[in-house]
Amino acid sequence: MAAHLVRRCCRRLLLLPAPPGPGPGPALRTGPARPAEEPRARPEGEEQQLRELIRAAGSAQELLQLSRDNALSSNLAALAIARLARLSGEQRLDTQSLRGDPRFQQLLGTLDAQISQVWNSALLQVLRSLPALGLARGGRQVRSVEQEVLWRLRRLPLRQLVQLAEQLAGQGHQGLLLPEVLRKLELRWTELEGTRTVVTLMAKVGHLSPALMERLEDKALELAEQFDPDELRRVALALALQQRRCVPLLRALSYHLLQKPAELPLPVLTDLLFAFSKLSFQQPQVLHRLALELQPHLGSLSPAQVSRCARSFASLRWLSRPLAEAMAQYCLDNTQDLSITQLCGILVSFARLNFQPSSSEEFFSMIHERLQGQEQQLDVHLLTDVVWSLCVLQQPQHPHLRQVLSPEFQARLRGDSSLRAQSLWLKLLHINATARLEAPGYEGPFLPPELLGGDGDRDRDKDKEKATPLQRWLREALPGALGGHDLVRYNVSTVYGWDIDAEAVLDSDNKPLPVRDFSAPHLSHSEGTKPLPPGARRCPTTSSWS
Repeated sequence: MAAHLVRRCCRRLLLLPAPPGPGPGPALRTGPARPAEEPRARPEGEEQQLRELIRAAGSAQELLQLSRDNALSSNLAALAIARLARLSGEQRLDTQSLRGDPRFQQLLGTLDAQISQVWNSALLQVLRSLPALGLARGGRQVRSVEQEVLWRLRRLPLRQLVQLAEQLAGQGHQGLLLPEVLRKLELRWTELEGTRTVVTLMAKVGHLSPALMERLEDKALELAEQFDPDELRRVALALALQQRRCVPLLRALSYHLLQKPAELPLPVLTDLLFAFSKLSFQQPQVLHRLALELQPHLGSLSPAQVSRCARSFASLRWLSRPLAEAMAQYCLDNTQDLSITQLCGILVSFARLNFQPSSSEEFFSMIHERLQGQEQQLDVHLLTDVVWSLCVLQQPQHPHLRQVLSPEFQARLRGDSSLRAQSLWLKLLHINATARLEAPGYEGPFLPPELLGGDGDRDRDKDKEKATPLQRWLREALPGALGGHDLVRYNVSTVYGWDIDAEAVLDSDNKPLPVRDFSAPHLSHSEGTKPLPPGARRCPTTSSWS
């Protein structure tokens, strides 16, 4: 308390004019003299009347004239500045001319001279109003108000502390005040009550303080039963946007969401679906309800919303066939409204869910028609995803296969070692296998052998070092079971993009044959040239099959 008093006295001394004297002694003043004098004390009735006049003022000039004709107290000056900021925003006034008005400067002087007497609520209003009127955040007036607020933080009621945190976060405050406010909230989090306060803090300031966000999650878990659907939505969105996968809280939100008997509003449906997909949180009963209640609203959604919902369900690997059918019909009914990117997003979602619409022929005819001539507009990643999706859904066309399997397309992916690029190479292997096995009449190009995995000695040694116990057991057991080492081939990398641990050839009587004597079209380099005898077959073995 003594330190607090000393700081405040020093501050007042440094801002007072130097006393007159005969000599040029040192002056204590570091700033200009106060332009205002302390007003005389007024009866409460007169003070209340001025307060009502300030609140009722309909123009900046009326307000400034009122402040000139009456020597306002610091509280009234604060209210006048706050009202002036509101009028300037509503009427789009020139704040530069307001700042240059002597009457406004008089208000600032009154506020600054008696700032310790300003009520907390009025002080917080001024803190918000000064930047709105164009005063620099680093300027003396703003810093003076911030310093006064900083001194009062410990004595502020929690409600005003919460309001201050929201206000500073909304303004993008960069000073020392906001971190101090957050620290105070971290210490006083047990005093928080009311769902609105907790939800608002999670959404607006939780990302600024991980420690505070942890406390807010605990408080939200305690209050989850009291959340209404919109508050459930806002909490889930706050978690998703901050990438905080708090499983206990997500489970509580899911449970209490299922207890809400009324039909959920559309924003709640779409935002909850987005949040759960962003956090990879799958709760079957909730997803079933979201899909069931979303379906009747599908026709009123924008193409962007439908595409986003489709991607969310796909990322959660949740297929609701009635909803997916409705989405396919939406695409057919709104073909011209859907951008090529949105349409591709829905197609990729269907592929990830392995969903074939009942109107398959009509749907894919529309897809191919929209894609024709538009492939160049798609980036490498999206085009690969689209062709991969068509392969999964058994709808590839030769031009699409040629485009993504061409050497020019592969060159655009070389040198990229990101995880996303590695995923694209795996999809290209799938596309290449589809082109070889499921595209009659397709003659190339194909992926080069070096991209499909080598089968040289070095690769075999490398695979041997990585071998699992089951793979090592296969290498030891198969020669004895078949009758010799020349009757089995190990570590087979096929041109279709998958690997086989071991492979044998059996004749029509199930007797093993020398595997390396026969041609092997599934290998990039075949050791033999003889075709398989009639009735003979290849027998692949891999430890990853079950």
